[in-house]
Amino acid sequence: MIRVQNVTGGYDNQFLIQNICFEVNKGELLGVIGPNGSGKTTLLKMLSGVHKVAAGDIFIKGKSLESFRPKELAKVIAVLSQHSEDHFSYSVKETVSLGRYAHQKGWFQALTDKDEQIVAEAMELTGISRYADEQLQHLSGGERQRVFLAQALAQEPEILLLDEPTNHLDLSFQKDLLDLLQALTKKQGLTVISIFHDLNLAGLYCNRLLLMDGGKLLKDDVPYGVLREEVISSVYEAEIKKQPHPYVPAPQLVLLSEGMQGESSSGKIGAEQLTIEKSQFSLQSSFYLKTISSGVSGSGMGWHRSFVNWQTNESPIKCSAEMDDYLKAKGFKAGETVGMISAGKPEDVSYALFEGEGFSVFTVVIADVSIEHGINTWIFINGMFSDEVYIQSIITATEAKVKALEQFQELNMKNECILIAGTQQGETLTSAARISPLGKLISQGIYECTTNAMMKSLKRINGGFC
Repeated sequence: MIRVQNVTGGYDNQFLIQNICFEVNKGELLGVIGPNGSGKTTLLKMLSGVHKVAAGDIFIKGKSLESFRPKELAKVIAVLSQHSEDHFSYSVKETVSLGRYAHQKGWFQALTDKDEQIVAEAMELTGISRYADEQLQHLSGGERQRVFLAQALAQEPEILLLDEPTNHLDLSFQKDLLDLLQALTKKQGLTVISIFHDLNLAGLYCNRLLLMDGGKLLKDDVPYGVLREEVISSVYEAEIKKQPHPYVPAPQLVLLSEGMQGESSSGKIGAEQLTIEKSQFSLQSSFYLKTISSGVSGSGMGWHRSFVNWQTNESPIKCSAEMDDYLKAKGFKAGETVGMISAGKPEDVSYALFEGEGFSVFTVVIADVSIEHGINTWIFINGMFSDEVYIQSIITATEAKVKALEQFQELNMKNECILIAGTQQGETLTSAARISPLGKLISQGIYECTTNAMMKSLKRINGGFC
């Protein structure tokens, strides 16, 4: 559909774009990313024919861009640029109707029935039909952006060029617009080339990304090949971390704030933060811990600083909303709390701190053998470690728990929850495998605390006898 061959160009003989080559296939959604001044907008203007190519050539559908007449090119390419706040006094429908100019033979030709239908469809697609008679200047920036998108779609282009299309749009409109563009590429074969400043949106929606810097094309690849920590950190001169999207195979980047990193309080998690009460036991940290858990609330990966085990004689299977109500009633903030439920009495909890060289592990276990036969396990690691170590910690802890429960074979533990929480401070720990220093402490702590918690619960149930 588009072939850019050794293209150089720019403004006033200042050749910002330097010897760029790439191709775009029909039906692709191609994202162009890069820091300010990298040449993204210049490239888009060259693709649209606004700026002439100083060297090299651009081919559209196998034909040199320079050989297209203006109206002929407008039937193939539509452009949605960054619009200013100054607009003529047109209605929304009149503005969208201007997109039909390329298909008319004269300036003042009336819209045909086909034109009217296409304009109506473009307004319906972009959700602006209800504004048809409104004056353009009376709309918000986001609404105007959708009007100009409708105008571009009314051209019935095969190629759509967009310069920061989500500019001025709130979160829901960003999603609506990009969902629409993605659908048009898949269902109608529309080819879309768009500049993005939001790298996460680019990674989520684009089939392929071009990364530019200093007028040069640094990367041309699928999002996972471009949005790499070392590449983006170098080009944007900012510390970036990559993580997978929770639901779709798309890379997402997070920016690390030096200010927030500096606010992290140093400290160690241990028995002094643990509080045992009549209906619960809890642990509160003065700083956030990175967690992975299977709790009723706060499950999955996250950052939390409050941890609560609610004791109830009812079935421990509760919904997160009920848990959140309980936490709120007890003065905990649900958004920063991991909450678990068990029938085990708080006084039966078993806990201990296990010291390693430069790190430590605080283990907390509650067991119940009276109602639901459940066991909840908390592991607090005072150290710095990766997501891989979180997973290894769960495996190691599970192996140690299974070994401990072999002593109580007649009991089938029906309900089990686990928490791994890391301070992400101090010694860097590279492994939690069973034979590693961290793995050995986790195994020791889980075996001893699980055994002790089970013995406590049995003694209480059996009147002091195991």
